[in-house]
Amino acid sequence: MWFKLILTGIALGAGLAMDAFSVSLANGLNEPDMKRRKLAGIAGVFAAFQVLMPLIGWVCVHTIAEKFTAFEKFIPWIALGLLGFIGGKMLFEGIKTRNCCECEKPAVGFWALIVQGIATSIDALSVGFTISDYGITQALVACGIIGVLTFFICVGGLLIGRKFGTCLAGKASILGGAILLIIGIEIFITGII
Repeated sequence: MWFKLILTGIALGAGLAMDAFSVSLANGLNEPDMKRRKLAGIAGVFAAFQVLMPLIGWVCVHTIAEKFTAFEKFIPWIALGLLGFIGGKMLFEGIKTRNCCECEKPAVGFWALIVQGIATSIDALSVGFTISDYGITQALVACGIIGVLTFFICVGGLLIGRKFGTCLAGKASILGGAILLIIGIEIFITGII
């Protein structure tokens, strides 16, 4: 049972972390001088949301399953709206300041990071259905594995983005915004198919 639980947690964690990895990459591109503390904080926020959302899904299955099923069809729309807003804002600001190196601002503030965390993890609510036969201890372990994997995958995305962001400093905001828009569209399309 525990071996299967760990393998399932790893598989779910790797799959769920891909959206957060892409957004982390965009954040790193947009802020190539990001400090390690902020980098760890961003990865930590994404990891926390990836832990929280499946737990919320698990609780919903065990308490209000029929109401959650009605909400599930709105998940792609919510993710598209949130990532579209953040990505569009980054794209607009990148185009507006593309020739002004000293004008470039850090990519992500606290509230933008919270919105990104929600947008990239909202599909993880449905993982609560996948782990619904687990007891609370097994659900916590699976969600913990998902969170740890997400943290390290996001750190990788931020580091890669930072490295290439230094080379692309003038275009980073445009590229980062475009990436977020593409991720939002991808989540939307896969969610409605």
